[in-house]
Amino acid sequence: MSAMIRPEKMVPSTPGIAKTVWELVYAEAEKVAQQEPKLAGMLDDVVLSRTSLCSAVAVRLARKLSRRDIGRDDLEPLIRTILRNNPVTVDCLAADLMAVVDRDAACHNALEPLLFFKGFHALATYRVAHLLWQEGRHLMALLFQSIGSEVFGVDIHPAARIGCGILLDHGTGFVVGETAIIENDVSMLHEVTLGGTGKEKGDARHPVVRSGVLIGAGAKVLGRVEIGEGAKVAASSVVLRDVAPHTTVAGVPAEPVGTVGEDAPALGMRQSLSSL
Repeated sequence: MSAMIRPEKMVPSTPGIAKTVWELVYAEAEKVAQQEPKLAGMLDDVVLSRTSLCSAVAVRLARKLSRRDIGRDDLEPLIRTILRNNPVTVDCLAADLMAVVDRDAACHNALEPLLFFKGFHALATYRVAHLLWQEGRHLMALLFQSIGSEVFGVDIHPAARIGCGILLDHGTGFVVGETAIIENDVSMLHEVTLGGTGKEKGDARHPVVRSGVLIGAGAKVLGRVEIGEGAKVAASSVVLRDVAPHTTVAGVPAEPVGTVGEDAPALGMRQSLSSL
C-alpha cells in the first residue's frame, strides 16, 4: 500500500474560488440583516464590514475561540495574517463551505456554515493550526487544537494533512491523528476516528483516506490503512485493513459488502450499502 500524497488531491480543484464564495456569503448576509434586525450586529461584525472570506473567517473563529489564555484582539489579527499569507488555504476553506452547501440537506447557503456549523468551524481551526505547525510554531498550533477540541468537540492534530472540499457533518466526536492523510472531496460524519493502533512511533501511524470517500457516523479507521478512492465505509464499522477503491465495507471488523456505483460517494452522501 502506497502512502504517497498526491499533490493534485490536496489543493482546490477551482483556484480562486474564495472570491466567488465570498460574494455569495456577502449577498446572503445583506438579505438576512434586513430580515433579522437582531442579527444585524453580528452580521456586520463578521461579514458586512469585511472585504474578504479571509477576514470573515478570522473574525468568526476569533469570536468562537477567544478566552482568557488568548483573547479576540490577539486571535483575529493572527488568524487573518496567516490566512492572507496562504491564499490556497483560503480557497480550501471556500471549497469546504461549498461542500456543506452541496452535500448537507440542512444547509441552504454558504452563510449558514460560516456563522453556525461547528464542523466547518472545527475544520477552519485545523487549517489555521496546520499553517502554524508548518511554520514551526508548534505550541501555538497545539493551542488552537486544544481550544478547538474544547469548543467544538473535534480533535484534529495540526500535523495531519487534509485536502479541500471536505464535509465534516455535525463533527461531534471526530478525531484525526498526527500522521493521517485525507485527500480532496471527502465526507465524514460525527464520531469518526482516524486513529492509531497503540504506542508505535513514526510518520506513518494513521490512515490514508483517498478522494471521494464517504465515512459513516461512528466508524473507526485504525492504523496505516488506506481507504481507496471512491470507497464507502458504513456507519459504526471498524476498519483495520486496506479498503479497495470503489468498495463498500461494513462491520466489526469491516469486510467488503459490495461495490460503489458512483465515482465519488462523498458527493452523493447515500448511506445505503447497495451499489446504487
